[in-house]
Amino acid sequence: MTTGDQPDIPRLVTALQAAAAAIRIDAAEQLCRAGTAARAAAVDLVRACGDDDEQVREWAAAALEELGPPTADALPALLPFLDGAEPLSAYWAATLLGRSGEAAATAVPHLANSLGTADDIAVRQRIAWALGKIGPAAAAGRGALERAATDPDQRLARLAADALAAIGG
Repeated sequence: MTTGDQPDIPRLVTALQAAAAAIRIDAAEQLCRAGTAARAAAVDLVRACGDDDEQVREWAAAALEELGPPTADALPALLPFLDGAEPLSAYWAATLLGRSGEAAATAVPHLANSLGTADDIAVRQRIAWALGKIGPAAAAGRGALERAATDPDQRLARLAADALAAIGG
């Protein structure tokens, strides 16, 4: 599924939706091997992190590890994943928003809300991290971070405190 030396990202994205797990696995693996060229597939890879097949989930997460920040137009499409039932998808949505830094400032209210409502502790930790990466533009999330800074989970409390420091006065 490549065009010359470049992977055919739109075709691979379509293949991530195939009925056959083997096709989805192959597409996720190729997107992983595409590195930052797969940046346009960020939202689809986050969705694939909730796939029924473990190998699809693993390849999608591996692809996201190498992706860098998503395109700016992908940011709004990541927000629904924060509230979804799939913790791995929520984790990666928060990660990509955090990697976007100040460009994800419009996501702050959603992130702050999800920080208090997410069931999975790793997701809550990643949301606190993301708010810190957004920096001063995440000031609207200060209240949620202050509550998280007193959480019994030490890692969450530390990440929230770090985020508060990054947001500043």
